[in-house]
Amino acid sequence: MSKVFVASLSLSHFRSHRRARLSLDGRPVALFGPNGAGKTNLMEAVSLLSPGRGLRRASADDIIRRPEAIGWKVSAEIEGPGIGHEIALTAEPSQARITQIDGKSAPQVALAKLLRIVWLVPSQDRLWMEGADGRRRFLDRITLSFLPDHAEAVLTYEKAMRERNRLLKDDVRDPAWYRALEAQMAEAGVRIVAGREDALRRIAAAQDGAATAFPAADLSIVVDTHCQTATDFEAAFADSRARDIAAGRTLVGPHRADMGAIYRDKNVPAKQCSTGEQKALLISLILANARALKAETGTAPLVLLDEVAAHLDAGRRAALFDEICALEAQAWMTGTGPELFTELGDRAQHFEVTEQDGESAVTVA
Repeated sequence: MSKVFVASLSLSHFRSHRRARLSLDGRPVALFGPNGAGKTNLMEAVSLLSPGRGLRRASADDIIRRPEAIGWKVSAEIEGPGIGHEIALTAEPSQARITQIDGKSAPQVALAKLLRIVWLVPSQDRLWMEGADGRRRFLDRITLSFLPDHAEAVLTYEKAMRERNRLLKDDVRDPAWYRALEAQMAEAGVRIVAGREDALRRIAAAQDGAATAFPAADLSIVVDTHCQTATDFEAAFADSRARDIAAGRTLVGPHRADMGAIYRDKNVPAKQCSTGEQKALLISLILANARALKAETGTAPLVLLDEVAAHLDAGRRAALFDEICALEAQAWMTGTGPELFTELGDRAQHFEVTEQDGESAVTVA
């Protein structure tokens, strides 16, 4: 098998799961059960095997199972061609998350070099209708899937920007206080811009010529300043200081970028499309992301699709499953009933998730 996949997943006191263990063989994973049973909690645990705060963007304390509140743990065995790793994530109450790889402490960004993960969750269904923050995070997740170092660039930029914003709020006028921070922001900003542009080129290439039941989207980056070099960024930050002081925050830079999308066949902006078309465009982008990653690395990423099957008719649902299997991706999918995954048959592993008295249970279906 040429894929990289989660071979086992164990949870301890993670949200509604007091204990859970899944043994997996690399096939897609279909999780079904009633709403609130704990299906998305399993998928969230998988999403934490990549850098960041997971698909819910939750803090470590928010994940702790109640009422015990004794901390949580996620353990996973990762297998692939010639590789095998153990990942352990733990968090005690009021403490930051700790990451261990093969028994040794590691920074979160190291996870991106072991496992690539892309996801689509119901909260993203209004991506094209709401603010730029969500679209920017979506773009950065795509970029991170290709360029693991993108997370470091974003973190460096945001840390320096927070320091600069403190100076702005304190009405500091001396340029000397700003120069070092702006130099850090400029260097990281160049990497962020280059990474995002590279990611969109890869997505475009993955969509072109692909035979798929889902529509293609032409993506673009909408920026307030066209800076390409560190010198450009430093000049833009310096020129904007007076306005930034008045606003109390940084008003120019890659943190202000937006992502535009056009439904290619209709030449219509995504925000003007129907709800169904917007969902189909999102699925198309996730599949393109996965195809591009497989073309680059030879292995497909993990694909997390929360409640995706319920929003598709039987034909398009079957097409989605066929594309996932053709990719040889370990896709994790949730739905309320087993009938939503009938078309998958034995091409997937099926698990039923139930809940009683606030505690979830997972059984092989």
